[in-house]
Amino acid sequence: MQRSRRTTPYPFTWEIPVATLLAVLLALVLGLQAGRSLANLVAGDGWVFVDRMELLTTLGPLLSGQADAGLPVVIRPASVELLWTCIGIVELLVIVVSGWAVKFGLDRWGPARLRGMATAAEAEAVLGRTRLRRHAKVIRPDLYGAPRGGRR
Repeated sequence: MQRSRRTTPYPFTWEIPVATLLAVLLALVLGLQAGRSLANLVAGDGWVFVDRMELLTTLGPLLSGQADAGLPVVIRPASVELLWTCIGIVELLVIVVSGWAVKFGLDRWGPARLRGMATAAEAEAVLGRTRLRRHAKVIRPDLYGAPRGGRR
């Protein structure tokens, strides 16, 4: 019975890790574009995000330092230093949030998750002081039992 609770009938296959990897890569690409938009916002051009059809095609010029690649409405693009600073901040946030999400997912659904854990209220109902005091005569009859009568 215990063994059946510890094994899962579904094998750990490649679909879940690949989907997770693709989601993290998409978040990193979106972080690059959001960092570029933040840099242009700080430079005074307003928040302008790249069109989704040019999301991947503008990565090359963006990584070479062109803050206005794929953005025709940007008049004064951000400097390279401001661009890389904003991209670094946004990417750091993306990495931290992605790491937290992966850890949360592994703790919740991963192979090393805790199974069968009781809530605090359930543990109190079964093992807590309230139950111990209610059943004290059975648990410690020498301390809480009925006083012994006259039979010897």
